[in-house]
Amino acid sequence: MTMTTTGPTTGRAVSSSARGAAAADDLQIAGLVSLSTVDWPGHLVATAFLQGCPWRCTYCHNSAILDPRTPGVVPWQAVRDLLARRRGLLDGVVFSGGEPTRQAGLVAAMREVKEAGFLVGLHTGGAYPRRLRQLLPLVDWVGLDIKAPARLYREITRTGGPTTSADQAFSSLELVLASGVDVQVRTTVDPTVMSDDDVAELTAVLAERGVREHVLQTVRADGTTEEYRAALAAVRAAG
Repeated sequence: MTMTTTGPTTGRAVSSSARGAAAADDLQIAGLVSLSTVDWPGHLVATAFLQGCPWRCTYCHNSAILDPRTPGVVPWQAVRDLLARRRGLLDGVVFSGGEPTRQAGLVAAMREVKEAGFLVGLHTGGAYPRRLRQLLPLVDWVGLDIKAPARLYREITRTGGPTTSADQAFSSLELVLASGVDVQVRTTVDPTVMSDDDVAELTAVLAERGVREHVLQTVRADGTTEEYRAALAAVRAAG
């Protein structure tokens, strides 16, 4: 999904409380897609890409929005205005990233979207299970990235201790499954890290945990580092 940015707008906030509006207005939004048919299967949505991510995944093609110190370029008011114009046309809003659950203002933003009569979708890697627990009552659908078997996680996320990112992701998976919210688990298969046997292992683990929809995605080389593109090309050339 290609992001477009929307400049500052003026208008009255539609939140139910000044405090909630202030929290939502603090969101660092790196980009806003006003109409998407691919970010939530079967739904027409607007997608807000939130700035910042704690992980540095090998195949990430959104490197420009990883640094949490980078200011947002789209004000939350632009999302409010878009929803006011698209009432009856959009089904909902998907919050993506980056890692959207990094930002505390997401709770208030989701609440605003729900109060305005729209559905809420969330793309997450599960890096912040405690905040995810807060968000789940407001969420109608989750696209959850589970990147690899736990033992291989750090080779992809490249941050934290040996099991830190795996522990976070699989804790988030358990929270989502326990909540009963509609979920699609996605795995971008990185052939520089994972073999076919690793993919089969992960698929079996997810099925055992109760995942009903697991989608495998092919790595996209565009937007990744030169080093990763070379490694990917070498693996693909080797067959």
